[in-house]
Amino acid sequence: MAAGIAHQYWELTKPRVVALIVFTAIIGMFLATPAWPPAGALVAGSLGIWLASASAAALNHLLDRERDAVMARTAHRPLPTGQLTTAQVLRFALALGAASMAVLVAFVNVLTAVLTFASLIGYAVVYTVWLKRATPQNIVIGGAAGAAPPVLGWAAVTGEVHPYALLLFLIIFVWTPPHFWALAIYRRDDYARAAVPMLPVVYGVQYTREHVLYYTILLFVVSVLPYLTGMSGLPYLGGALVLGAGFLWYAIRLMKPPGERFAMDVFNYSIVYLMALFAFLLVDHWLAPPPPVATIEFLPATPPR
Repeated sequence: MAAGIAHQYWELTKPRVVALIVFTAIIGMFLATPAWPPAGALVAGSLGIWLASASAAALNHLLDRERDAVMARTAHRPLPTGQLTTAQVLRFALALGAASMAVLVAFVNVLTAVLTFASLIGYAVVYTVWLKRATPQNIVIGGAAGAAPPVLGWAAVTGEVHPYALLLFLIIFVWTPPHFWALAIYRRDDYARAAVPMLPVVYGVQYTREHVLYYTILLFVVSVLPYLTGMSGLPYLGGALVLGAGFLWYAIRLMKPPGERFAMDVFNYSIVYLMALFAFLLVDHWLAPPPPVATIEFLPATPPR
């Protein structure tokens, strides 16, 4: 019985989604320094970001419980099935959020705590409560919260928001629409039943396919920016081009797909794409030559005149 309840609480944290969030945050930590990130920032930062992401996921369960109950993809969740009560989920979410802020303030830095809290509110409240219901562009605007983790990781190590961290943010921000719209195409009937104005529900599947392609082209361009700005080198560029070509193939094929299930193939590839792209960033970072060691030349003293 206890194991079953624990599993329900674990499901509230959306473990697979949060794992990707923490992964990109950790990559941000490693990219922020030429050496190994400080152990305290790495461990406490990862824990604090995980706790905040899990809190936001639990709040999303709570606030979306009525819509979840009518969607096949989410009807099995703990609240629609009655395995947990709203009070239990609220206490759990608040406890995770409070623990996150305590860890980040005490063991990392205030900037990371503030940015993490803003991301939590952005996803759990601004996106879930307002944007998701308000506009078919919900995932475009709301994607800013999901794109924040590399910035949080960078800030955890350096205590600042560097332009390179914002470049990582931009990659995930542009990646989010084609990633999520592919899922929305496949689950459009679910969203229609729940009265969620996702793009394929409001404007149709073909219109959404076109926008998946447009954003994938934009993502291909944005993914090259780390190389063009000097952040990364040729190993990353090669990986980005291959991965981007794969994503473009999927997006073009989606225009006239071989079957209904192909939209999920695009969705699944988009997850592999992001993980692999950030892995290439890390590998390239490790392969980069160390900065030259400064030397001092001793010149002969000028003879007095």
